[in-house]
Amino acid sequence: MRIIGGIHRSRYIEFPDATGLRPTPDRVRETLFNWLGQDLYGLRCLDLFAGSGALGFEAASRGAGQVVMVEKNRQVFQSLTANVAKLRLENVALHCTDGLEFARRESGPYDVVFLDPPFQSELLPQALALLKPRLTETGRAYVESGAAFAPLPGWQAEKSGRAGQVHYQLLRRDD
Repeated sequence: MRIIGGIHRSRYIEFPDATGLRPTPDRVRETLFNWLGQDLYGLRCLDLFAGSGALGFEAASRGAGQVVMVEKNRQVFQSLTANVAKLRLENVALHCTDGLEFARRESGPYDVVFLDPPFQSELLPQALALLKPRLTETGRAYVESGAAFAPLPGWQAEKSGRAGQVHYQLLRRDD
């Protein structure tokens, strides 16, 4: 898969063929980063269910101050590690652990959180509940799912879209 913007634009990342792993399509990533702004300079980002790392690598390439990527599948985690080394990304921290466990113990704060859990799971509402207090006041959460997802109480959709079977939204806290 190709990084589509920033200093690593057109560089390729590799990842294994793992069950449930489906990278965010180029078209969806392009839309997301248009919503967020092309330059994420200095922002702190969390990619909680990193998978291929497409969202986290895109953020790192676009100047994020720090990108924290969490992936529990050891084989997928090893490919993330190899891609970080290949791209020489000093602004990426990797954690091989369960996403919800990480969210429970992590204190934040984050400016942007990417939530793209396995489509058939019930992880999205749980992760949003855990991460809301870990977002900065102006922080936003990007959610991706296989079905339409209504924002939970305390969240408001800023933008939303659909590409094929992928539903995606940019949420902000509604305090």
